[in-house]
Amino acid sequence: MKKLIEYSFILLLTLILTNLYGQKKTIVASASMMADMAQNIAGDLFDVKYIVPRGQDPHLYKPTPSDVVMVEKADLIIINGLTFEGWISKLIANSGTRAETKVISDGIQPITSEKYKNSYDPHAWMDVNLVQKYIDNILEALIKLDPENKETFEKNHAAYSRKLTELDQYILDKIKEIPESKRILITSHDAFAYYGRRYGLQLEAIVGISTEAEVQSSDIIRVHKVIRESEVPAIFMESTINPKILRQIAKDNKIVIGGELFADSLGEKGGQADTYLKMLKYNTDTIVKGLTTNEEVDSEKLKDSGSIGYLSYLFLALGLFAIVFFVIRKLNKG
Repeated sequence: MKKLIEYSFILLLTLILTNLYGQKKTIVASASMMADMAQNIAGDLFDVKYIVPRGQDPHLYKPTPSDVVMVEKADLIIINGLTFEGWISKLIANSGTRAETKVISDGIQPITSEKYKNSYDPHAWMDVNLVQKYIDNILEALIKLDPENKETFEKNHAAYSRKLTELDQYILDKIKEIPESKRILITSHDAFAYYGRRYGLQLEAIVGISTEAEVQSSDIIRVHKVIRESEVPAIFMESTINPKILRQIAKDNKIVIGGELFADSLGEKGGQADTYLKMLKYNTDTIVKGLTTNEEVDSEKLKDSGSIGYLSYLFLALGLFAIVFFVIRKLNKG
């Protein structure tokens, strides 16, 4: 008993000292893609968190009280910038945080809007080559915050940079498998312009850069015309956007949904697109397959995979009934 008490005391003391002296500093990123990049450079020296949950639309996100607390406690805040997180300046101001905010798209020449003056396309991470600048900015911020671990950050940066270079070349080579006349990517919103520019695809989207934009009849007519003239075999839905209009367009033109693409959020943990590198590879493989075959993807299943279906509820109810029945029998026997 004495040894148990001594062991418990030592364990408690260790936990207290760890909390006081060994607590990791925290990086808070606006979205999951940026958080994943930061984690690769920081390694296990920082806790890395992100504000917008996976699967949610950062364009439309509304911060919660817990987000305010998270930002207030941050040691470093990293954001994409280029108007991607229109709500974040107010969130940071309201939090009262003393953390530095690092805009990791700094130094990138953005794609400008043809319709609106001083409006930029924020989706620069869709060009893997440009993400080299993202991680340069992250490295700079980490060294400034924690200069003692400069060598570790630089080593992690170099390793991740090599992976980005390999992925960039993979995409360049993979897209060449699509016949030139079919290199047309039709998606829900205009998130793939950087991707198309880098890898040689014509982009056609239902709505503009922000998902807040309303669908116009002229956009629908334009997309229908592109499909008829190019005879593309597939169009693609996005993970954070309701696919209803895309499904109707596919049906009207007798073409298939080629798959689900990820742009504004990583996929769920454990999935095929749960890191930045995996997301861009998955998107590329999905696009190439969709534009080189006529294989239909079950788009209903894709969008509903994260919810509990009718049968799941039924089995859950039966399980609860069985537990209640068992408890009642045991009480009656007692």
